[in-house]
Amino acid sequence: MKQTLSTGKRKTAIAKAVIKKGRGRVRINRTPLEIYGPELARLKIFEPLQLSGLHDKVDIDVTVKGGGVMGQAEAVRTAIGKVLIDYSNDKELRDMFYEYDRTLVKNDPRRKEPKKYGGRGARAKKQKSYR
Repeated sequence: MKQTLSTGKRKTAIAKAVIKKGRGRVRINRTPLEIYGPELARLKIFEPLQLSGLHDKVDIDVTVKGGGVMGQAEAVRTAIGKVLIDYSNDKELRDMFYEYDRTLVKNDPRRKEPKKYGGRGARAKKQKSYR
């Protein structure tokens, strides 16, 4: 039985997706996609499945940790997109994903800038007045 693994990242969220031949079940942290989290996150996660047309032929299990709700949704989406490309071994699918939205194939490299001394955040500094 063919089985493929792939990962996706967004901010501090990391998702691992495993795909195998099946009946179209998608589970995120053992929760079926049909009842997963906010509706907006669910729709975002379903995009690569809908575009590929493989959603009724494969089972996908995703484990995601870290980050917030939407960061996790983006990481899951990337992991699913990458694993579908690896599983189908289809260059046209990869090109279609890339054209639709680059983050279905590539991780988003943006991260939070670290806090510096002399202020509350990465750029904000304590204000001073000379009057």
